[in-house]
Amino acid sequence: MNSHEIFTHKTVVKKMKEDPELEKIREKKLKELMEQQSRPQIPVGVIGMDSGKFAETIKTSKVPVIIDYSAQWCAPCRMMGPIFERLASDFAGKIVFGKVDIDEEPGVARSFGITAVPTLIIFKDGKPIDRILGVIGYEQLYQILEKIK
Repeated sequence: MNSHEIFTHKTVVKKMKEDPELEKIREKKLKELMEQQSRPQIPVGVIGMDSGKFAETIKTSKVPVIIDYSAQWCAPCRMMGPIFERLASDFAGKIVFGKVDIDEEPGVARSFGITAVPTLIIFKDGKPIDRILGVIGYEQLYQILEKIK
């Protein structure tokens, strides 16, 4: 092969097959990509949830889920918003963060006895494992989530 030859896909593949080291690297990369594709994708950020999305997420999540029950008119809920967003970023891929507006989804709120907002409920394996009423600081909530991730 001279230095002016154009490398086509066929020539590159042929060269790779001639080189066992390159073939091993290619097989390893292909295996990694296939494993990555087969893993369930964990949502990142805070997800607004209706009753259908809520039920599906709680039921199928392989990682813990924390739901912020809130309302637009609630000042303490608005204070929790930035804290919840920051934690969603900190725990991306490890915990699913969801938000349920109790005025838009009263059935979801009623089903878990939500009588005050903000209320946070942490679910693991489809079951509630912890409930936090009222505003909680970043550090406190971080420590709680760190234990359950």
